[in-house]
Amino acid sequence: MSTLIRRTVPTLALVGAMAMVATGCVAGENAPAPAAASGEAEWSTDTVTVDWATYNPLSLVVRDQGLIEAALGDGVEVEWVQSAGSNKANELLRSGSADVASTAGSAALFARANGSPIKVIDIYSQPEWSALVVGADSEITSVEQLEGASIAATKGTDPYFFLLQALETAGLSLDDVEVQNLQHADGRAALEGGSVDAWAGLDPIMAAAEVESGAQLIYRNVDFNTYGFLNATEDFIENHADVAQVIVDAYEEARAWALENPEETAALLAEAAGIDPVVAATVIEERSNLDVSGVPGADQLAVLEKIAPVIVESGDVAGGQEAVDAALESIIEDSFAKQATGQ
Repeated sequence: MSTLIRRTVPTLALVGAMAMVATGCVAGENAPAPAAASGEAEWSTDTVTVDWATYNPLSLVVRDQGLIEAALGDGVEVEWVQSAGSNKANELLRSGSADVASTAGSAALFARANGSPIKVIDIYSQPEWSALVVGADSEITSVEQLEGASIAATKGTDPYFFLLQALETAGLSLDDVEVQNLQHADGRAALEGGSVDAWAGLDPIMAAAEVESGAQLIYRNVDFNTYGFLNATEDFIENHADVAQVIVDAYEEARAWALENPEETAALLAEAAGIDPVVAATVIEERSNLDVSGVPGADQLAVLEKIAPVIVESGDVAGGQEAVDAALESIIEDSFAKQATGQ
């Protein structure tokens, strides 16, 4: 739990949920709305599981300030689970171990194309969180020099798809390198231990490696990073739209607070990730663009359409192009974010 002094939790999330009852603006034809009577609201479920992740700063704010708990009251138990990467968040969603979880946009598209019934309900950031990294004493200075190299990357995540795009810029492919499928933190350890030549890194672990170990970023390209997606299962969207709205309302409230309080947001990240506050400040202020619309739409689809061929060519989607196209056409659920932002 953060040592920061908590502020009084505003009632925006509860107001947004109650507004849904008045307007009938919910996703899913069969989704029950909360009965906000003179007492405590009645919700469509008595428990909800939401993830938090160090690559999703807004999740840290929402959890620390208890925004969801305050809006739902004692009638709903809120369980928090940590996602160590987009692949782990997708595993939580696919298994039913989480109702709402945060990934990169590319990872969400990849999961839906492979049959995971998820949709994006809010955008939490437009970060530059991926880059290609080598050790402090490495002689590798360019992507071209990675031919024949061993590279750590977490399959199904933005850094992995970043790697594929970066290799393409140098006329290389997966056939020209050896990819070791390691979780992000293990990738850093492998790089520093000398068992791989390079690592497709992810912040804040990557930023910490720069400061603490002298790791070098040899290739950066903000356009190869996809947005931060907050995803929910279709079952949760259809059957618990009232609670989904509360969660998105809480995210939008957290965004406003984080933009007004970058130092406090960095302190939350430093504590959650166990990194130096200076490193956390770099991640929040220089590599995490939280000042974006939470409503998923054309901007996100444009990025996903660029990454789609890379996902198809990876060979990791059983249905190939057809499955990826179908996922692109159905991945967005914008009604909650529109309600939360007044659009």
